[in-house]
Amino acid sequence: MELKYPRSEFLEPGHLACAGCGAALAMRLALKTFDEKTRVVIPASCWSIIAGRHPDATLKLPLIHTPFAVAPSVATGIRAALDRLGQRDVTVLVWAGDGSSYDIGFGSLSAAAERNENIIYVCYDNEAYMNTGIQRSSATPPGAWTTTTPYPALKKERKKDILGALLAHGIPYAATASPSYPQDFLAKFQKAMNIQGFRFILVLAPCPTGWRMDEGKTVEVGRLAVESGVFPLVEVEHGNWKITHEPSWIPIEKYLEIQGRFISMEENERITFKKAIDERWREIRGRT
Repeated sequence: MELKYPRSEFLEPGHLACAGCGAALAMRLALKTFDEKTRVVIPASCWSIIAGRHPDATLKLPLIHTPFAVAPSVATGIRAALDRLGQRDVTVLVWAGDGSSYDIGFGSLSAAAERNENIIYVCYDNEAYMNTGIQRSSATPPGAWTTTTPYPALKKERKKDILGALLAHGIPYAATASPSYPQDFLAKFQKAMNIQGFRFILVLAPCPTGWRMDEGKTVEVGRLAVESGVFPLVEVEHGNWKITHEPSWIPIEKYLEIQGRFISMEENERITFKKAIDERWREIRGRT
């Protein structure tokens, strides 16, 4: 399928992202489906630094920085103001990390989803609080090293199912996406642009710094996550589930061993990790 989207670039070169940053790659790709009639809201996160501040902001779109917990509330206010001005064709985009989405800002995120606010909310998930020193979040997978889960006290809890939590609010569209699969990625963002109401997209954003991996392997690691089944690519439109890419089911060891954050994972933890993946896929297949 040929996708039609603006060819212009809304992300300036020379930004402050780390080399190989999956979140920067994801933003550049996502913006290809948006136009100049877009307002961006970014809570405290890596992207607060990457985007920069006026007049040297990286994004060539109107941008508001917010504290951790209130990006959905600010986006709601912007949406209401635009509607009052009759500018209903302007898109309001929240671009948030997993810290503000899964944890600190989940209350306002839930409230915006419950009200079915007409905004697009993107969580770029690098599975920890990377900007403030690689601390554990509820998005961190079990068996992973972070500065707050050092060996031998690696994270024990399962990763929160934020997709399921948001779908429980009855939102019209939700999806997972990976910049390692650009056609699938762009198709989902393009579809979200054409739907009214609250739209949620969860993007896997490999972080070379926090994941302890080579900065040139971001795209490869993203593919390994998908092909091993660790990160399912799905979309849910008005309650109808669809698997948008069937994994090739490579061994999860290929995904784990390329990242230093899993170097201390023991065999029983690896088995638990794999069991959680299998359970997740049974749930997904039961819904499609």
